[in-house]
Amino acid sequence: MGSPDPPARGGAASSLVAVIPALDAAATIEAVVAGVLRHVRRVIVVDDGSTDDTAERARRAGAEVLRHPANRGKGAALATAFEALLAEARAGAPGSFGGAISLDADGQHDPDDIPAFVDLYRRERPALIVGSRDRDFARMWGPRRAMNRFSSASLRFFAGVDLPDSQSGFRLYDAGFLARLRLEGRRYEAEMEALMRAAEWRLPIASLPIRLRVVDGRATSHYRPLRDTFRIVGAVLRQWLRRLAARRDRS
Repeated sequence: MGSPDPPARGGAASSLVAVIPALDAAATIEAVVAGVLRHVRRVIVVDDGSTDDTAERARRAGAEVLRHPANRGKGAALATAFEALLAEARAGAPGSFGGAISLDADGQHDPDDIPAFVDLYRRERPALIVGSRDRDFARMWGPRRAMNRFSSASLRFFAGVDLPDSQSGFRLYDAGFLARLRLEGRRYEAEMEALMRAAEWRLPIASLPIRLRVVDGRATSHYRPLRDTFRIVGAVLRQWLRRLAARRDRS
């Protein structure tokens, strides 16, 4: 049996859709979906080629499920959800679409932080809000913490965007930003690509402190610090070089 309908919500929260990329998350996905449905009306889980019953458990908890037959990566999962939501909006589907809140399927992120994202979005309307885990960095595995700082420094140097946590997957994307965004990265680098695009277009980016239910998350996360961080930094360099080439073409 699915979860009961959430209470009516007005304002910005009613126009936001939660998006959860998921890979082999059967142990955690039901609790995550149930927690998110306390704050938003709609949750989309993108089952990215799971070999367990992630999809069925997500549906049982009240989520809509989109599925990749084989694993394609977190960026591809986000792109699938964003494209589906934008297609609905273009087709005039009932209900407004104001933006998407993304969070991880493994239970690290606390859905009760969603109202803080909504409040900040309502006040400032940034294109992108990134949840920051920096107050928990000291308790993270050292290499993961170092790679996060390295990618944040790359973003600061090449794009002029100073964020304490550039790799966090707990985010709010404004619908107008998503309508312009075409993610090319298929894995974790897609989230850095979104930051670089927002910086290139001079759109406002905000940061918000979040709580972590599990500080390290190595047992449940599919993130590989060395490989994925270099993919992220590669995305920064590609976007930077593209911007330089565009400037030369205009001069």
